[in-house]
Amino acid sequence: MARYVNVAIGQLGPVNKEDSRAAVVARLMNLIREAQQLGADLIVYPELALTTFFPRWYIEDESQLDSWRKAAMPGAETQPLFDLARELQVGFCLGYAELSIEQGEKRRFNTSILVDKNGVIVGKYHKVHLPGHREHEPWRAFQHLEKRYFTPGTEFSVFNAFGGRVGMAICNDRRWCETYRVMGLQGVEMVLIGYNTPVHNAPAPEHDDLSLFHNQLSMQAGAYQNGTWVVGVAKAGTEEGVEHIGGSCIIAPSGEVVASCVTKGDEVAIAHCDLDFCQIYKRATFNFDVHRQPNAYGPITAFKGEALLADGSPRHQ
Repeated sequence: MARYVNVAIGQLGPVNKEDSRAAVVARLMNLIREAQQLGADLIVYPELALTTFFPRWYIEDESQLDSWRKAAMPGAETQPLFDLARELQVGFCLGYAELSIEQGEKRRFNTSILVDKNGVIVGKYHKVHLPGHREHEPWRAFQHLEKRYFTPGTEFSVFNAFGGRVGMAICNDRRWCETYRVMGLQGVEMVLIGYNTPVHNAPAPEHDDLSLFHNQLSMQAGAYQNGTWVVGVAKAGTEEGVEHIGGSCIIAPSGEVVASCVTKGDEVAIAHCDLDFCQIYKRATFNFDVHRQPNAYGPITAFKGEALLADGSPRHQ
């Protein structure tokens, strides 16, 4: 029996500081209704979908920081989205800022959850590759303080959902080949990725003109090299004076883009995804059991930085 999943992109335009949580949830609900009319089984929303991208500001007030985060999911403000998902029988993947209390201590994560057609959370992921910086850098036009505000996740899990093997990643994770490979080794068939990506890269402005190219390049490579569908979804447009890329798209295991958004606002695009199509690549060019040589890959986990020093000598572990 063929395994098909109709996957919708739930791209968002800007979410500004003054926008209420209820107003943002209402926008998400409008997108899921449109996706359902198009026949979607699953809709994917961006990273930190419920709020503006607050790591652009240096904030010392703990209570203000906590106001951006959700301690319970679903909560009073997000329950209507879960209820609508169950009513429409459309699952969703949602990125948000999570506040977790563990053994009396606060832990903060950049989080994504996978929710099934019955409105039940079936998977959770904490962003591993936190970009940006930790300390106040007022020379920047805007800051990128994810390293200050979030705890990095520690694993890439894959979940049995929507008739296949589904994984999640968030924004900067998409740039790292290890993200896809770790899930690929777990048989992943679809990777869901939300992002908020500024056009301007303060430490490397030479990259600015390549932002969209790099976005698609990394996701296409991850899809092809692991025989998996990849769904990348932006929060796009000019948010609080900062321009963000769009480029939301769905990529087949062949590396081909099969659906994409054309605006930088709230928009839905959809693709009919055959999960069995993954096997054309998983059983041939990227048959891991036949072709991988992990004995040659030691430096990947033995070293965090480059394995060789400037003079060519090996770095000590």
